[in-house]
Amino acid sequence: MCDIQNYASFVSAILVFQLIPGAGTLAILNATARNGIRAGLGAVFGTLVGDFLFMIATVAGLAAVMTTHPLLFHGLQWLGAAYLCWLGMQLLRAPVGQSLDSLEQPRSAWLYFRQSCMVSLTNPKVILFFVAFFPLFLLPGASSITLIVMMIHVSVISAVYQTGLVLVGNAVAKRLKAIPSLRRIATRLAGLALIGLGIKLAANNR
Repeated sequence: MCDIQNYASFVSAILVFQLIPGAGTLAILNATARNGIRAGLGAVFGTLVGDFLFMIATVAGLAAVMTTHPLLFHGLQWLGAAYLCWLGMQLLRAPVGQSLDSLEQPRSAWLYFRQSCMVSLTNPKVILFFVAFFPLFLLPGASSITLIVMMIHVSVISAVYQTGLVLVGNAVAKRLKAIPSLRRIATRLAGLALIGLGIKLAANNR
């Protein structure tokens, strides 16, 4: 398709990338579990916007600028690590309802949009992924239109997968609400997972 070589492998690679759980996945599941489908979709759009901005930056050559300015790259890594740890601490400290009548305080989808967008934008490894990913499937002499088509593929496939993740996550969250102890454990595990990702990112930045 267009000037994309190994098209089937290109689509498969995007799917595999989505299946690997990361900070964005945790942000989406956390939003869904705490405030339902609307909040989860807000987090999905935030992640998509963050990834799309990184794809634009990749195409525009910003990655080359970051390579020549390693302090900027490391600064973003430390910021991302700190933000993930902060989100994790919020989950560890958040009260979890003891009954069906004790629900999360409603929060807007806009809040989760901002949070997930920030999680995406403070992970500079995303831009490095796109730098390495796109050239693998470009035919020699491919036009700029091909890059736009590739960006659209990534965004659409990501949107479909992450929306499915929200629907499944919401169904699971409803079941967990009937079992407060499991809900509490799931919330704490999500917090620990975010802190773990932040620590791992910080360790890689040393």
